[in-house]
Amino acid sequence: MTNDTNTNRPTHIIYQVTGEGETSYWHRVGAAWANKDGKGLSLKFDAIPLHGRIMIREIGDEAKDAGHSQEIEPAL
Repeated sequence: MTNDTNTNRPTHIIYQVTGEGETSYWHRVGAAWANKDGKGLSLKFDAIPLHGRIMIREIGDEAKDAGHSQEIEPAL
């Protein structure tokens, strides 16, 4: 496996998720890039959550339109 990453925009957003269902809160805590070999991701955290779940979601059109600057609640 290689440590090379794409230096362009990230391909995934990392979220801390607290709560369940309609009351869940998704807080962006980092970003991820696919490795060139396609077998893994390189992760960059801006914060390390101490509770809740960590979700990694592929960036969709709604995230691209928001410029990656807003909280986005992905549809599950």
